Amino acid sequence: MSAPTPDPPTSEPPTSEPPTSEPPTSEPTHPAFAAALPVLMGTALDEAALAAADGDVPVGAVVARLSDGDVVARAHNERERTADPTAHAEVLALRRAAEAIGSWRLGDCGLVVTLEPCAMCAGAAVSARIGLVAFGASDPKAGALGSLYHLGVDPRLNHEFPVVPGVRADECAEVLEAFFRARRAP
Repeated sequence: MSAPTPDPPTSEPPTSEPPTSEPPTSEPTHPAFAAALPVLMGTALDEAALAAADGDVPVGAVVARLSDGDVVARAHNERERTADPTAHAEVLALRRAAEAIGSWRLGDCGLVVTLEPCAMCAGAAVSARIGLVAFGASDPKAGALGSLYHLGVDPRLNHEFPVVPGVRADECAEVLEAFFRARRAP
C-alpha cells in the first residue's frame, strides 16, 4: 500500500526572508508635528553638538508629541562619556521620554534624530511603539530604517511606524563629516 499523497499547499509557506518591496516613507499626518519638524531637527542638531564636545559621534535625538510637536525628551550620544555601548542618542531619548510620560508606550510621540537609526535604535523604536521616526542623514553602513534594513515597516515585527527621511539632511551630514574630518586630520 502506498502512502497518501499530501494535498498541495493552498498558500505560500511562511518565509524568514525580509520584505522585498521598496520601504514606504510618508509625511507626518499631524500638521503641528509636520510644521515643527525643522525646529525639532534643530534641537536634535544642538544635542549632536553636545555629543561632539564630549568626543562622541555627533548624533542627537528628540522625542516630541505628534499632536503638537512639544518636546518630551532630548539626548545625544554618550558612549564615550559613559563607556556604555548602548548609550546612543535614540535609546537615551526614548528612555527619558518613557520616564517623562510614565509609560513605555510612545505611540503618540515621534522620534527625530540627526542620523538614520541603527538596528539597535530602530529596534528600540519598535519596542517603544513609537508613532513616527524622522531622521536627517542616511546611514548607508548601518541604517536600519531604509538603507540596509527597514525595521519600521517589517510586517514580521509586532509594530510598524512611518518614517520621514531627509529632514535637514545636508546639515546633519555636514556635522558628521566635519567631526570625522577633524579626527582624521594630522
